[in-house]
Amino acid sequence: MPWKSKGVKAEAADAAGARLARQATVEVAGVLGKRDMSRTDLARLMDVSPGRVSQILSGDENLTLRSLAAVAEALDLDVRISFVEPKTGRQEEVALRPGSSDAFVYTH
Repeated sequence: MPWKSKGVKAEAADAAGARLARQATVEVAGVLGKRDMSRTDLARLMDVSPGRVSQILSGDENLTLRSLAAVAEALDLDVRISFVEPKTGRQEEVALRPGSSDAFVYTH
């Protein structure tokens, strides 16, 4: 536990980052499943170790855009990032939408 707590905004940003990382890893896992590919297959395509792919897909909130881009490049996919207005009055994880480019929809 840190000696000094983070501010409310920093904690909210950390939580949002963790959600985004989970969303990205769920998306990648879904693509691998649809393509009947393993993490080892992805590692081969990325020219990295299977351990590195496990690190990328661990859901760590420190997942980088560069790592996501490397995964997308290896799978011959594009990555889309959208900023959308939240629905008012809701503070929950809304839904898992399989097959969608948005695995999760989060509102504030």
